[in-house]
Amino acid sequence: MRRSHIIRETRETKVKVTLGLDGTGTYLVRTGIGMLDHMLEQLARHGLFDITIEAVGDLEREAHHLVEDIGLALGQAFDEALGGRQGIARFGHAIVPMDEALALAAVDLSGRPRSIIDIKFERDAIGALPTELIPHFLESLAYAGRFSLHVRLLAGVNDHHRVEAVFKAMALALRQATRMEPRLQGDVPSTKGVL
Repeated sequence: MRRSHIIRETRETKVKVTLGLDGTGTYLVRTGIGMLDHMLEQLARHGLFDITIEAVGDLEREAHHLVEDIGLALGQAFDEALGGRQGIARFGHAIVPMDEALALAAVDLSGRPRSIIDIKFERDAIGALPTELIPHFLESLAYAGRFSLHVRLLAGVNDHHRVEAVFKAMALALRQATRMEPRLQGDVPSTKGVL
């Protein structure tokens, strides 16, 4: 069973994540930041991942520590659930519309963390989520998940639509990349023999 349970606790935050890669898209997300909850629910639903996230942090200061630590904990959950990455498809990509917005996401579960994030927003925040933290969340996720993540916003006017297109594209790309490929017969999808 490709599942993981992560607890990340610092003096600033406490984050609990449970992840099932072979799920149905069920979720329970409580971060204290409504827009972030909404985006993580999109990741679960469209990635068909079963995700529970309960997080508390020093939101009286600002959202930075909590958003970053959720990204790190969720990335670690993906890394742990993938194990040695035997038999996975490894690569995934998607281009997703959300009304006028259009986003591209591509993933390589290579074991080498890297993120190239090209997204811009008009507003400083969407609800209680500062838009500057959205790329930082994605970078933290890829770093702790040990995968390469490329995200590009191709079109869009409404910031809510922009970020939702990004998370849906990432969900579909991760869904493709994490799926088991039976033709690999349990081998690692690399000529090196290891990811």
